Amino acid sequence: MTRIVAYMLVAAAASLLVVSPAAAATLPEGPGLAARYPGDRGIAKDPAVVFTEDFEEGGLEAVLQRWENIGNKDGKVLSLSRETPPGSGGRWSLQVTATLGENQGGHLYRRLPRPLDQAFVRFYVRFPEEAGYIHHFVHMGGYRPPTSYAQGGAGVRPRGDDRVTISIEPTGDWGRYPAPGIWHLYAYWHEMRGLSDGNYWGNSLRPARPAVASAGRWQCVEVMLKMNSAPDKHDGELAFWLDGKLQAHFAPGARQDPSAFGVELVTEGGKPFQGFRWRTNDDLKINFLWLLHYVTEQAATHNHVEHPNPVNRVWFDDVVVSSAYIGPMKR
Repeated sequence: MTRIVAYMLVAAAASLLVVSPAAAATLPEGPGLAARYPGDRGIAKDPAVVFTEDFEEGGLEAVLQRWENIGNKDGKVLSLSRETPPGSGGRWSLQVTATLGENQGGHLYRRLPRPLDQAFVRFYVRFPEEAGYIHHFVHMGGYRPPTSYAQGGAGVRPRGDDRVTISIEPTGDWGRYPAPGIWHLYAYWHEMRGLSDGNYWGNSLRPARPAVASAGRWQCVEVMLKMNSAPDKHDGELAFWLDGKLQAHFAPGARQDPSAFGVELVTEGGKPFQGFRWRTNDDLKINFLWLLHYVTEQAATHNHVEHPNPVNRVWFDDVVVSSAYIGPMKR
């Protein structure tokens, strides 16, 4: 059975984090392991790579068989498209079409072939010129035990030994930014901040300088999640890149603004940010990927759009999951 999680967009529950240059300097930028594989040809054979999907092999039915849980209502949401990123070695991408009043978009979900303590997920995405606002987007993380579907848990804080989920998604920030918006990370973990009513909605993490989700062109997006090294350590990390440029690195050593709700990292002043304790049990590892395009009327309402476009498309291509930094494709 398809299981979609209808998370709420609750700004008050967000912890806003801003990248510190001192922390960011520890991660690479620009070319990564993909530089050894022009057009990503042969990248699946790299020892660090655990999963790839380029939507090339066998048509749509074959693609769907490589994933464990599919969201494709009435067979009208997922399709293959000739839209591909510049420099791609393939001819096809995945088009996901959300139609308000008919469906809420779709998804592909699967467990990783092997679990990781540090994972990099890179994908290419294209939003149309007439992009709309999105409710939720691409997820990665870990479930203990791992399952063949997304477990959910919206509004509930994890225990620490059961799950951690990270999504990267565009947000309009209540209409401040044109659709699709700016990128932020949306996290559920056992030390997340909650609301006074006892609910725990995902905490929002984003850089000080807005990272624009471009409309009308392909963008290379990469996310890194590093689990804490021991149950009592606050040395977990989180980062993301756009087109090979590091946008944010949330790690020990950045500065924390005590006046912000939750945790806000600043370039000077404040107290040191200790890092993330994502898990309380080393057996909780990064073990799933969820390509999700979830669109609701609520996303438009929160961004003050009275008459949203009923059709919202997005294209995905050249997905790679690795234990090392991947970087953009080499043309």
